[in-house]
Amino acid sequence: MIYEFKSRVTGTVVMNKGAAEWILGVIGKQPGPQGIITVEQMPAAIEALRKAVEEDKRAVREARRESAHREAEAEGAEEEEAAAAVVTHAQRAWPFIEMLVEAHKGGREITWGV
Repeated sequence: MIYEFKSRVTGTVVMNKGAAEWILGVIGKQPGPQGIITVEQMPAAIEALRKAVEEDKRAVREARRESAHREAEAEGAEEEEAAAAVVTHAQRAWPFIEMLVEAHKGGREITWGV
């Protein structure tokens, strides 16, 4: 399933199911075929996502440190390249955070599936 988030202020942000449902969970919205984020809900959503992004970045750094340690022991260069290609939740969240900020400034809701 693909989520297509729309706002009359920002246009559209398209995400795959995994990333979109992670974001919706972080901001307290029920994943599903349609929904709305009201202007009043946006400040809390922005704050929650920024906090989750920082936590995700911290977890990724720790995982990469552990991986680097294992690779140094095993000398596995192929694993290093695969780990570097992973796209994190934090990276996927930034376009949505920007959308929330701009939609809030413009006073317009964000919808999906409508």
